[in-house]
Amino acid sequence: MPALSPTSKLTQEFSTSNIEISYSRPSMRGRKIFGELVAFGNVWRTGANSATKVKFGEDVTVGGQAVKAGEYAIYTIPGAAEWEIILNKGIGNWGNAGYDKADDVARFKIAPKALDKNVQTFTINIGNITYSSCNIELMWEKTKIIIPVKANNEERLSASIDKAINNPNIPYFQAANYYFETDQNLDKAIVYVDKALEANPKAFWMWSLKARIAQKMGKKDDAINAANKAMEVAKGSAFEAEYVNNMTKLINSYKKS
Repeated sequence: MPALSPTSKLTQEFSTSNIEISYSRPSMRGRKIFGELVAFGNVWRTGANSATKVKFGEDVTVGGQAVKAGEYAIYTIPGAAEWEIILNKGIGNWGNAGYDKADDVARFKIAPKALDKNVQTFTINIGNITYSSCNIELMWEKTKIIIPVKANNEERLSASIDKAINNPNIPYFQAANYYFETDQNLDKAIVYVDKALEANPKAFWMWSLKARIAQKMGKKDDAINAANKAMEVAKGSAFEAEYVNNMTKLINSYKKS
C-alpha cells in the first residue's frame, strides 16, 4: 500500500563534502499540527517512523556548536516561541523510542518563523548555500525552522590552494574564483586569474572573473578593459548574450558613480 509518510533522502554537496538527510514525510491531512498532533514541550522525532538522520561529511558548526563529521539523529522540542534542536547519537532509534539525552552531541534553541501558507507535507531542505555555510530548513504547517550550518574550511582550503599551486596541474582559475567569492586574498586572486588567462586567453568566463576581481579591488581601468575583453571573446558562443549583459552592467556601474 502507498506509505502515508513516505521516506525521502536528500544529498547536497556542501563545502568539500556532502550533507545527507534521510527522513519520513508525514502530511497534514486536515489536522492541526504544532501544539496538537505534535505537542509543545515534548521531544519530537522531527518527521515520522524511524529517527530522522543527518550525515555531515566533514567537521561543521551547527547552531553555533561544534559537530564532528558523522551521522546523527535530529530530534526537536517544538514550542510556540522557540524550538530546541538536538543532534543525538541514536541513529538506530525508532522515533522517540530509545532517545537518551546522554547521547546528545549538540543542543541549541531556534526561534520559529511563520509562513504565509501551509506546507502540507513535512519538508526538510538545504538552502542559502555558500562556500562555507548553509541552512537546514524544517517546514510544516505554517512553521519554518532555519538551522545554520558552517564549515570551518577557510584555513584548510587556503592551505590546499597554496599546496596545489606548486603542483603540475595548477588550479589558477579555481583558486582565483574562491578568493573572489570569499572576499579574501584579492591580490592573489588577480595574479592567479592572469596566469589562468595566459594558458587560455579565449576563456571569456575568466576575463569576466578578472573584471569582477578588479572591480572589487577598486581598479576601474583594469575592470573595464577585462569586461570589454570578456564580451569580445564571448562573441559567437552560446553565452554571448549573458556575458554582454553582465559585463555591460559592470561597465555602466562606473558611469553612475
